[in-house]
Amino acid sequence: MRFSTKLPVVAMSGLLMVAVSAAEARAPQDSPAPAPAAAAATPNPAVGGAAMDAAKPITENAAAAPNLTTLVKAVKAAGLDATLSGPGPFTVFAPTNDAFGRLAAGTVDTLMKPENKATLVKVLTYHVVPGIITLEQLKQKMTAGGGTTTLTTVEGATLTVTDLNGAIQLTDANGNKSYVEVPDVRQSNGVVHVVNGVLLPKLG
Repeated sequence: MRFSTKLPVVAMSGLLMVAVSAAEARAPQDSPAPAPAAAAATPNPAVGGAAMDAAKPITENAAAAPNLTTLVKAVKAAGLDATLSGPGPFTVFAPTNDAFGRLAAGTVDTLMKPENKATLVKVLTYHVVPGIITLEQLKQKMTAGGGTTTLTTVEGATLTVTDLNGAIQLTDANGNKSYVEVPDVRQSNGVVHVVNGVLLPKLG
């Protein structure tokens, strides 16, 4: 499936919502909820088999992870690499290559075109929350909220976080689901939680 190189934001919104909804419909075989996430250990959890250095910033550690290459490419295309290398602190829900791969064919390439930069920035900043929120803090928030809590992202919209018997589920503004695969990857400027789905705000 191929898309115009001049896809407007409104059309992009429809494309992304359809693409992720389609991925959600395939969730039973493609992206099942993982087993309950264990508390972050010391030393820092590895990501994609690569060691993560808690003394390095988010962008540097992400660049070392073989399963985050699409995210790193998208961050650079959006011009957010300098921001995510800055002092922060930030909490980042980082989609894996597999998460991006579940979008409709051509979606990622289209998002990264210069004319779609504004949409890409909205999508990526929807995965970032100001401050540091660890897995334990998320659990505390969910307990206080009766099993669920909401987080306000840098993009401005909210994510809903739900505890499903220990598995941490994220629900975006369109009802699409993602799950935390690797929590509490410590960074010099925040914390990263690796997730298995791309999250989307309302677009257009």
